[in-house]
Amino acid sequence: MKEYTVAILGATGAVGTRLIEQLEQSTIPVKKVKFLASKRSAGKELTFKGKPVIVEEATPEAFTGVDLVLASAGGGVSKKLLPEAVKRGAVCVDNTSAFRMEPEVPLVVPEVNEKALFSHRGIVSNPNCSTIQMMVALEPIRQKYGLDQIIVSTYQAASGAGQSALEQMLAEAQAYLNNEPMEGKVFPVKGDKKHYPLAFNLLPQIDVFEEDGYSHEEWKMIHETKKIMLDDMDAPELKVTATCVRVPVVIGHGESVYFTTKDQTVTPTDIKELLKDAPGVTLQDDPKNQVYPQPLMAEGKRDTFVGRIRADKENPGSFNMWVVSDNLLKGAAWNTVQIAERLVENDLVRVPEDPYLG
Repeated sequence: MKEYTVAILGATGAVGTRLIEQLEQSTIPVKKVKFLASKRSAGKELTFKGKPVIVEEATPEAFTGVDLVLASAGGGVSKKLLPEAVKRGAVCVDNTSAFRMEPEVPLVVPEVNEKALFSHRGIVSNPNCSTIQMMVALEPIRQKYGLDQIIVSTYQAASGAGQSALEQMLAEAQAYLNNEPMEGKVFPVKGDKKHYPLAFNLLPQIDVFEEDGYSHEEWKMIHETKKIMLDDMDAPELKVTATCVRVPVVIGHGESVYFTTKDQTVTPTDIKELLKDAPGVTLQDDPKNQVYPQPLMAEGKRDTFVGRIRADKENPGSFNMWVVSDNLLKGAAWNTVQIAERLVENDLVRVPEDPYLG
């Protein structure tokens, strides 16, 4: 069996540590691991399968001899270093937004569009966390009944903004309980003009606002959905719109998804039966017994949880459902490792003659 040298870029971050855990549990035959991070993190000791591994500084030369790169170190770092890794023969799975909308870079949720991996040119992108879980829940429905429209409202956890943002939210919560002022320093966007507390609050802004009034997170959900499902980020045949809200939850994104099927004879029972056996889905839909997905229950699990499936009685063929997933696992680390597993299984861990170099 072929074995692989795997590098984790951003190994010391919130997603990076989970990448290590997911790689340990994966089917990938690992010959050697390299943990790469910023200069200030170099020298730290982490472990892989119980053995110590020293974190190295992420430089172009650090990718020499690497077969697979799993990256989650920020878009700027990915844009700078992943083409260098590809030049040195490594196939990269990137968890940032750096390459998602590049036509030459597959944007992959394995349960939905694994075939896109066969056209990779050295880099594969992991979609936005909120997009991933929606795709897992909706693709079986699209395949069987068709989709005309998706309207999604998200309830996104603080951890989706990074470890420092999560720590800020917890500090705000403690200040509130101590009857002390809450100092918003990070949310909704660290680099934007104003900041507000997230603890005991809701912020209808994730990422910066575009000229049309949509936030960039909403823009991503719209265009990533079209690229993943239809291989065209502007596909007119599927209408998608989104409202993205940051909520004071630690881990686990929730989504209220409203969708319209092409087949107008579909019933909620049909959809439940379909999703009961769908890959990557756990159906939790028993309202009489108050069984429905919750972020606390989804934390640490790889699946996407779906419930509260019900028809819009005013509009035939339209439905509501509630979707929850661990944004750091299926929304990030697990989907990244899952992509890497499929690359290995399909013998695609090789850089083609015409690599994508940014």
